[in-house]
Amino acid sequence: MDVNVTLLKQICETPGAPGYEKRIRDLVVSLVTPLADEVKADNLGNVIAIKKAKENPEGKRVMVAAHMDEIGFIVTHIDDKGFVRFHTLGGFDPKTLTAQRVIVHGKKDLIGVMGSKPIHVMTPEEKNKLPQTTDFFIDLGMPKEEVDKYVTVGDPITRDRELIEMGNCVNCKSIDNRIAVYILIETLRLLENPAYDVYATFTVQEEVGLRGANVAAHGINPDFGIALDTTIAFDVPGAQPHEKITELGKGTAIKIMDASTICDYRMVAFMKKTADTHQIKWQPEILTAGGTDTAGVQRMGKQGAIAGAISIPTRHLHQVIEMAHKDDILQSISLLKACLEDFGKFDWAH
Repeated sequence: MDVNVTLLKQICETPGAPGYEKRIRDLVVSLVTPLADEVKADNLGNVIAIKKAKENPEGKRVMVAAHMDEIGFIVTHIDDKGFVRFHTLGGFDPKTLTAQRVIVHGKKDLIGVMGSKPIHVMTPEEKNKLPQTTDFFIDLGMPKEEVDKYVTVGDPITRDRELIEMGNCVNCKSIDNRIAVYILIETLRLLENPAYDVYATFTVQEEVGLRGANVAAHGINPDFGIALDTTIAFDVPGAQPHEKITELGKGTAIKIMDASTICDYRMVAFMKKTADTHQIKWQPEILTAGGTDTAGVQRMGKQGAIAGAISIPTRHLHQVIEMAHKDDILQSISLLKACLEDFGKFDWAH
């Protein structure tokens, strides 16, 4: 099996800022409808694709969550010269905004560029100061009267960057978390005999507080939960061995904990055993800052869920040059499929 780069490119490049996921949601629905027994959406906008087990007398449910939204912005003001001010939707390192192109999704899509004060006219104090998001504006290359025809306060903004291949890696904006959307879709395509009913859930608004996963888990009320998301691969110059979290090309990652979740020890043991049984390359993940949909999946069902996460090592997170290794992507698909098929083979009582 190879990574379908054409499909991954389409998924990554389709816009979907938190709260404005309609375009990516429509794409997901079109892709999963042939692969599932039932597809539905809840009031918040989560897409739930259900694949039933052939035999499941106890009616057990597994929720697998991959968030559709990407970090972005929202228009807050248009000044007298047509420059756009914005607020962030999700976490940004302000220095990564310099000289980037964005897309303002108004009445039609408009390309803009992130602008700030030129270094040539900065004071020495300004040159030494760390940038803030409020230092930036979006230049659409149009006067205010033209901008006003297409853009209003409240319009979403996403980053503009195409997916490319670099060595055995893929590089794009929104690898977080469109890589997991791709992995979940490909797993549904390959999955023939799940042990329990699978609720493949493509969630909204993860980047602003796990909001979609909370609602979806409450409605699904899963017995088991698996979140799919990227994690930090800090395997770059300057990183100390204890700081790496994960490394690119060393396999999929089995989450042990992050800042919002301590994964169920049974799920961690099950994933490790399954990976070893199926000869799937994996590495442990402990992420001391940041969280994923794992927290919502684990806590928000009526009885809670035995939950964990499969994480995809990713360099340069929350930038426009996020990078994942194709081998890690394929290992993640293999582990998710094996887990969904082997749930009934594990002693969950201990």
